[in-house]
Amino acid sequence: MFNQSNYECRVEWGKRGAREAAERGDITIIVDVLSFSSTVVSAVVQNAIVYPYPPNLDGKAYAKKIGAEYILGRNEAASLGKATLSPVSFTKSHANNKFVLCSLNGAFCSWIASKVPALLIGSLLNASSVASLANRLKNENNVNITVIPCGEVWNDLHENEDALRPSIEDYLGAGAILAELEGTKSPEAEVCIGAFLHSKHKIKELIWECGSGRELRKRGFEDDVTHCSQLNRFKVVPVLQNDCFVNGLEIEKG
Repeated sequence: MFNQSNYECRVEWGKRGAREAAERGDITIIVDVLSFSSTVVSAVVQNAIVYPYPPNLDGKAYAKKIGAEYILGRNEAASLGKATLSPVSFTKSHANNKFVLCSLNGAFCSWIASKVPALLIGSLLNASSVASLANRLKNENNVNITVIPCGEVWNDLHENEDALRPSIEDYLGAGAILAELEGTKSPEAEVCIGAFLHSKHKIKELIWECGSGRELRKRGFEDDVTHCSQLNRFKVVPVLQNDCFVNGLEIEKG
């Protein structure tokens, strides 16, 4: 099989990429800018406790089992004043509360790669911080790193068509992280870094106008797009421990 195994830092797309990273035992960084990764980062900043869960399983039953709140869809939850997949919905009032977060992309990829040596959540919001922690873990454990831009899922699939829709916001988020990782880069990673460096000066405009950004804006979530487009807004790194995300930087301090 042709792969990126000759290099220490790789980039692979979606659920298949997450599975391959897990099988290799790589440190894995999940990137879903609009919006799973950005939501988890924003929730952890507010000290909320987030459990990722795949949408093909019964997330409501799982939430009830662990005493957590099941996060509803954006529109439904917003009308009830609850936390949602919208990253700006998390506030200090959600500190120490448990939430089960399902999504077709980021949560699913996190679930698939949950047994890797370290599963980190990366976005534009915390690109430098997640790269810094990944570098330390890589050196301490002598393992490689795979960054997973999750992409989106096509609607109205026809027979024999692929479900994965590569998305520029995840590719740029992955590039922002890869640019600060230490170690040899695969050609795929080098091109991803190049895309980010070329676009860095206008990243907010690109994400505002990209397909995913326009979709969210059309649904009334302009604030999400603006929020998720900020580079290095937070110094926090969600790391999966005991099935939920905690701030890996706080663990390092401890």
